[in-house]
Amino acid sequence: MALAKVKTATVFTPEDYLTFERKADARHEFVDGEIYETAGESLAHSRICVNLMGEARNKLKGKSCEVLSPNMKVPTTNASLFSYPDLTIVCAAPKFHDRKKDVLTNPKVIFEVLSPSTAEYDRTTKFQEYRMGNETLNDYILVSQDKPFVEHFVKQPDGNWIYRSYGAIEDVLKIETVECELSLREIYDRIEFEILPDDEEELFEGE
Repeated sequence: MALAKVKTATVFTPEDYLTFERKADARHEFVDGEIYETAGESLAHSRICVNLMGEARNKLKGKSCEVLSPNMKVPTTNASLFSYPDLTIVCAAPKFHDRKKDVLTNPKVIFEVLSPSTAEYDRTTKFQEYRMGNETLNDYILVSQDKPFVEHFVKQPDGNWIYRSYGAIEDVLKIETVECELSLREIYDRIEFEILPDDEEELFEGE
């Protein structure tokens, strides 16, 4: 899913953004006073999001945490960022920015499915904003769509974050914060990965 800046010299406030966004036909994200339109997603991106939502919902059924769809906006505490995570998990009672209840302020886990055009943004700017600016966030998870690879950033009691990665289809993503385990095999169900030239050569050599 790509981002395209709305062409204007205006510096928007968070409330300007929300007023604009709630009337807009397309979805937009807000970063440091600027508004960016989000483009469409690939089939693989869509399938992974559906897989994540279905698996996470099943694993959390009967618990105090729930899964929210990509239509829920999540800001930082200082409102420098308003984003649409691909999947959000909230525990206990959801808290919101205002009465509209379309901006969640207490996420526990955020998932982002990476696209070529936004992978760097999701890994750096967005993670930095959430890491420094949202006290309730405990897990930030990046899911590649071109290969089975999941990156998991976990906040520790001292406020530091540790990094874990999963790169085999047999691996299981363990989210201790919400007592949830998701297998990569289920996350990538129905995803066909492109075979690179080097991989093709290895296949021929093995015949």
